[in-house]
Amino acid sequence: MAALVLFGGGGDLAMRMLLPSLYFLEHDGLLPEGLKIIGAARSEETPEEYVAKVRQSVEAKARADDAWSEEAWARMRARLDYLAVDATSAESLKPLKDKVGPGACTSFLAVSPSLYARIVTAMRAAGLAEADDRVVLEKPVGRDLESFREIDDAVADAFSEQQVFRIDHYLGKETVQNLIALRFGNTIFEPLWNALSIDHVQITVGETVGVGDRWPYYDEYGALRDMLQNHMLQLLCLVAMEPPSDLDPDSVRNEKVKVLRSLRPIRLEEVERDTVRGQYTAGEVGGKPVKGYDQERGQPSDTETFVAIRADIDNWRWAGVPFFMRTGKRLPEKRTEIVIQFKALPHSIFDRDERGAVQPNRLIIALQPEEDISLTVMNKRPGLDQRMQLQPIKMSLSWGQQDQSARPPRRRIAYERLLLDALNGDSTLFVRRDEAEQAWKWVDGVSDAWAGAGFTPHGYVAGTWGPQSADLLMSRTGRSWNVGGG
Repeated sequence: MAALVLFGGGGDLAMRMLLPSLYFLEHDGLLPEGLKIIGAARSEETPEEYVAKVRQSVEAKARADDAWSEEAWARMRARLDYLAVDATSAESLKPLKDKVGPGACTSFLAVSPSLYARIVTAMRAAGLAEADDRVVLEKPVGRDLESFREIDDAVADAFSEQQVFRIDHYLGKETVQNLIALRFGNTIFEPLWNALSIDHVQITVGETVGVGDRWPYYDEYGALRDMLQNHMLQLLCLVAMEPPSDLDPDSVRNEKVKVLRSLRPIRLEEVERDTVRGQYTAGEVGGKPVKGYDQERGQPSDTETFVAIRADIDNWRWAGVPFFMRTGKRLPEKRTEIVIQFKALPHSIFDRDERGAVQPNRLIIALQPEEDISLTVMNKRPGLDQRMQLQPIKMSLSWGQQDQSARPPRRRIAYERLLLDALNGDSTLFVRRDEAEQAWKWVDGVSDAWAGAGFTPHGYVAGTWGPQSADLLMSRTGRSWNVGGG
């Protein structure tokens, strides 16, 4: 019999994402037979009190997705247990080991990464780090390469690399996984996926929310470390990596590491040209007035809530193709997308003024607010005009628009896929240690260049797309950010 232990089982991540994900897996009949789910936290409450809290959280989420079932909940309820523990104490964890019982244990550390080292050390002493056990680590692990290595060295003392699952929930999104299928399962794309055909790539992660009372955490990390170091660089890797020899986890991750190693360092003399730091000031989002970051924090800060970067990959496939990344809080809309901008025609036979301008093809992989993959192509405008008129049309490539049965029954939480993979020991969608090290190494170079140049954030009004310098980052190369999500 196997067990899943949720350290921080009463916290926001567990209640908002992990436990609803487990319910949906239960609802769909995907959880392993006999799996125990044990919440572990400091709170002194009974298992019955814990189960009541879990039901309240899970039921609200499930009813919103029209997926609530008393039968499914009864099955999940039979798996649930709770134990109050001090996860940093081996003595406190011994009763947890007894609850786990025989069989493999997967432990999800839904707690502050600052506690990881102490927790895994206690787990090892308590017998929760045996050869068949696994540990799942939530990002961000550390705040730079040095602190990452300190934490991960402690993890490595307790678990082998094959037992460690560093999670990035973006990789659990259906459309992100579909990117692999799109690239390597279709002959029409992969021959064009290079510097000969692609002009540039944009990756945008926009959030309308502010930092609010999370400012103590955000003040330590900022947008560079919180979003770009993990989510955005992972998306970049999936776009840019070479075809793996197969879908073995290490084959895929080997290619991602090669991309990270090929990222050109951003040096001191290039930092003002190739990077943008911003911090939101008071403004309006969604028709409502919102405070600036300094007002939320109560005092001035030089933490960036927006970052935009031009990255270059120095290899044969991508030489000369810039990758533009931007992410920020308090932007006009919640949008996560990858834009593959193909090059313009070398010569057009169509008269621009009379027939319509020929626009370059554009592939957009949208992750939020809706998941979709669309391709913009030029098409003849319908009609009987003697002179051919052109217009761009967008073709959706997601979930078989003609085959309704191919659509997913609901929008899955990204953690569902990742929890299931961790329980099954499939590490393909998780981050390997050398991946994380290379990402931190590149990001540390950006941070060091900022410090060396005295590069402080530019203010941008909440509800706008960041500082004006973000537009200049693109316009000085004759390009512009995708607007309107299309």
